Amino acid sequence: MGIIKALKLGFNYIEYSEDDREKKVTRALKGVDLDVKEGEFIAVLGHNGCGKSTLAKHINALLTPSEGTMWVDEMNTADGKNLWNIRQRAGMVFQNPDNQIVASVVEEDVGFGPENLGVPTEEIWQRVDDSLKKTGMTAYRLHSPNKLSGGQKQRVAIAGVMAMKPKCIVLDEPTAMLDPNGRKEVIEAVRELNRKEGVTIILITHYMEEVVLADRVLVMDDGVVVMQGTPKEIFSQVEKLTELRLDVPQITILAYELRKAGLPLPEVVLSREELVEEILHVD
Repeated sequence: MGIIKALKLGFNYIEYSEDDREKKVTRALKGVDLDVKEGEFIAVLGHNGCGKSTLAKHINALLTPSEGTMWVDEMNTADGKNLWNIRQRAGMVFQNPDNQIVASVVEEDVGFGPENLGVPTEEIWQRVDDSLKKTGMTAYRLHSPNKLSGGQKQRVAIAGVMAMKPKCIVLDEPTAMLDPNGRKEVIEAVRELNRKEGVTIILITHYMEEVVLADRVLVMDDGVVVMQGTPKEIFSQVEKLTELRLDVPQITILAYELRKAGLPLPEVVLSREELVEEILHVD
């Protein structure tokens, strides 16, 4: 079994009218199957309301299934006694870092999670040192988080999750509120954690450029996984992505149009460097 596994996962949001007489049921997930191996970097795409954030919250047991099953490191998320262990195995980083930062000094914020886990003081500081180094935030350890940029705050939030030593980190649109530089900082930090530390990454995003380095991409629509494959396999299906109201990386679109115009280019190009290289080798 992979570190994250879902089988026929379904979830309903239930809203009641003010007088509790009427009930509205919205099916957010409809029989989702998922199998994530330890050390994988998975990106999940989809337009707003497709169910990707609902799926993310199941991995951290913030939500439990209405139907089907979700396992995290072989623990059933519906079993209440697993809750504490599940949240140690699967850390969560949200869209707004201000919602996760609780201390007035960066190093204290990063140490907050391990302290709550009862980790001995000496080990807490070792974890703080390691996490700040891995996210490139050591130089800011004595700064106030309020004085940091959006990208720096998000890296502090990731460091705080890292200090709890999870096997998996779920990032729910972590760059949605950031400028392009901040987005780049955060994605680079996440990629390093995956590549060098072997941390399983599940990145929920609607920025196509962020998924190019993923091992595997899932595309969701209306509570269902409708596409799955490597970035090249997904982005080769330009028309289908357009039907799903999703963008394609600009470089991929440019290469697609050049190929339609007769230039002998590969079926899918994901980076500027790759496109330049291919054009230089055109006879």
